[in-house]
Amino acid sequence: MVPKIRRGSRTHGLLVYLYGPGRRDEHVDPHLVGSWDGFAPDPGRDPDPKVTLARLTAALDLRVKQAGDRAPAKHVWHCSVRTDPGDRMLTDAEWNTVARRLVAATGIAPEGDPDGCRWVAVRHADDHIHILATMVRGDLRRPRMNYDFKKAQAECRRIEKEWGLRRLNPGDGTGSQAPTSAERFKAERTGRPEPSRETLREAVRQSLAGAATEEEFFTRLREAGLRVKVRTAPSGDALGYNVALPGDRNRNGEPVWFPGSKLAPDLSLPKIRLRLGDDTVDQTAPSATISGRLVWSPPAGARRSAAGIAEHAATLLDSDDDNAADHLAGVGELLDAVAQTSPAATRAELAAAARAFERATRSHVRAERADTRAIRSAARGIIQAGGALGRGEDGGTTAMLASTLVLAALAAARWHSARGHAQQAHASRQTAEHLRTAYRQAAATPMRALHDQGRALPDAVRRTHEATIRAALPQQGPRADGTPTKTDALAATLAQAEQAGHDPDALLQRAIAMRELDTAEDVNDVLVWRLRRLAQLPAHPGEATPHPQAGTRQPTTSTNDHTSNRTAPTAAARPGTDPRTRPPRR
Repeated sequence: MVPKIRRGSRTHGLLVYLYGPGRRDEHVDPHLVGSWDGFAPDPGRDPDPKVTLARLTAALDLRVKQAGDRAPAKHVWHCSVRTDPGDRMLTDAEWNTVARRLVAATGIAPEGDPDGCRWVAVRHADDHIHILATMVRGDLRRPRMNYDFKKAQAECRRIEKEWGLRRLNPGDGTGSQAPTSAERFKAERTGRPEPSRETLREAVRQSLAGAATEEEFFTRLREAGLRVKVRTAPSGDALGYNVALPGDRNRNGEPVWFPGSKLAPDLSLPKIRLRLGDDTVDQTAPSATISGRLVWSPPAGARRSAAGIAEHAATLLDSDDDNAADHLAGVGELLDAVAQTSPAATRAELAAAARAFERATRSHVRAERADTRAIRSAARGIIQAGGALGRGEDGGTTAMLASTLVLAALAAARWHSARGHAQQAHASRQTAEHLRTAYRQAAATPMRALHDQGRALPDAVRRTHEATIRAALPQQGPRADGTPTKTDALAATLAQAEQAGHDPDALLQRAIAMRELDTAEDVNDVLVWRLRRLAQLPAHPGEATPHPQAGTRQPTTSTNDHTSNRTAPTAAARPGTDPRTRPPRR
């Protein structure tokens, strides 16, 4: 049950709309289901509705006129209440009860108060009603309306519980403003896929992802094709900004401007300045190198680097520290960055993931000493690297990053759940589902190739690596009948890591110890991507594997591994596994 509250100044105009056909003839059988005294005239049941409408308006506005100048300029309180599509249809009597409970809870007409405000509840559809009240009491004072929206939300949650309706997630006041009905109707009328407010919100967030300075942010907005108007003080300093879509105009032919704060609470200029700050992003694009030579394409290198940083963010969120709050915004920037630079095959799901996670980036928790330089720099690196191809190393590293972001989204869901942030936790879980779909799309080709390579390994080599996997992950062992198993790709990765000079045992232990695997949909897939990132193996097995110089063994750490502060088993720490002393494999 969703309440939506607005204020206005035209009692008669609102009643005409409620009893009229609607903007698209969607109003059916408009009639009263409740009123302040139970005897208000009902234009929907009168043979002369215009006269009755005038009588009802006069009755509602009586105290407003008596109060004169003491009445508020916007004296109309309008609350629409809608049930969930899956709920049963409520009767008129039940809607009357809903209306009475809401006007009592919000202070419009407290229970037992003879001087409560006058109100009516109109029903013109099966799933919702409109409550109209005039905000002058019988004693000509204004009602106490503090936190009316929160009180209406709380009362709706109680009604849902008592009546067995679908229980929605309570909000905390940090959500972005939803498009109005007028904005939605305008989008339908003009053929836009969504209201301008939502298009602008996404464009502003994408422009902010990894931006180093305020000037760069405004430049990106203009490069995205938005109209930008910066409000300045007499000193020339920017005070705020407004954005508009080209061609989106009001009835007077003027652009429809939206200030950043009306798109989302964290998109106001002061909040953006806090995020940008000083030295919060490395302005040089990162590149992955091996032996001093560039190995990966810029998009692949940026995604590979971002995967390690996202893993670190997930670890921080799992630590249940309030200082991880700022890393939620960082994960959101990573999602915005990868969504706008990914190949067509995964772009839709990644964009949906970024949109869903937008709600999870905000709460009332404030970090005191968070360092988001690395994660914002990773987002910047992805933007600067440009669009990724859907094949080869670019496609493989997209799968690598998506696999890691799934775990980060689930860690965010747990972090929010522990603090009672129901809407943010739900948004995080939705993000994880979109990311899983994007991962399956991006990983299909490289994982199929890895499974083929694993099955093609010599028997002795395959048995050796299967034994390593079985020792580290007993539940992931191969089938007794020798049929192909899900560990083929993992065995192939361990074989390639050993060929590149790494110790497979130590590398696997390190990958397992990086963070928990309980929430992974497929443990083998997660470990494959961790291993390939740690060992600097190509994300796409068809790419050439870089080999170390003769006589050297590569370390089992990576410059992209941001979890090095965690204790993890290493070759030197485990007796008998030092790569310089252990017996050769047979």
